[in-house]
Amino acid sequence: MSILFWVILFTVGSGALSALTAGLFLMLPEHRRQRVLPHLVSFATGALLGAALLGLIPHAIESVGIENTHGIGLALLGGILVFFVLEKLVLWRHCHHDEWDVHPHDAHTHGPTHQQRDAASASLILIGDGFHNTLDGVLIAAAFLTDVHLGIVSAIAVFAHEIPQEVGDLAILLQGGMSRARALMLNLLTSLTSVIGGIVGVFALGSVIEYLPYALAIAASSFLYVAVADLIPGLHRKVDISSAIQQFVLISIGVALIYFTHSAA
Repeated sequence: MSILFWVILFTVGSGALSALTAGLFLMLPEHRRQRVLPHLVSFATGALLGAALLGLIPHAIESVGIENTHGIGLALLGGILVFFVLEKLVLWRHCHHDEWDVHPHDAHTHGPTHQQRDAASASLILIGDGFHNTLDGVLIAAAFLTDVHLGIVSAIAVFAHEIPQEVGDLAILLQGGMSRARALMLNLLTSLTSVIGGIVGVFALGSVIEYLPYALAIAASSFLYVAVADLIPGLHRKVDISSAIQQFVLISIGVALIYFTHSAA
């Protein structure tokens, strides 16, 4: 099968399944969602770390040769800085959408109401999520252009961290006044923008194949940034021994899934 077919298959699968799974998850009672979501975040953290450190970075270094690893390091560092700036601009947000800072306005001012701010937040989420998923598609394409099994590993990692993010996105859309059906549909459509990114990535990166290792390094920086900057700080909010053990086990399971998927190549 062609690389384009693989990329379309896994970007459609990853995008659609993460959005639909989040939709089903949101239908659970609130107390169950609060119990399950931290476990999903722990698993996603392990999958992202495993994909970056066991799959993407080793392949990038192997492709350029040990004498050119400095360039891979620069691409990795540059990617982390770019994602830091993007998150600062609120174009890319992960997992903590339920903690928006909304301040009440004085009755004598003409500032936006809570409902208007919630609606604006919902629109911003859709824009940011569409951009984020398009970039995910490009990164998945870079992995598939290098190796089909590496592409599968990357798609699994994207799927794993998308579920908790999509749950947060849906919560914001519903809070912004959307009906459940409209929120689910718009969230699904923004998830499928990864297909556009994947197709563009196949043709754009395929024409400059010598730069693929650096694209892999940028993909790795994305995974590392999300895991270390967004997910792990949330896990540290629980400091009891039981939670720590559960988090460690689930992170290890995420890493193990990536390891065995990749080693089966």
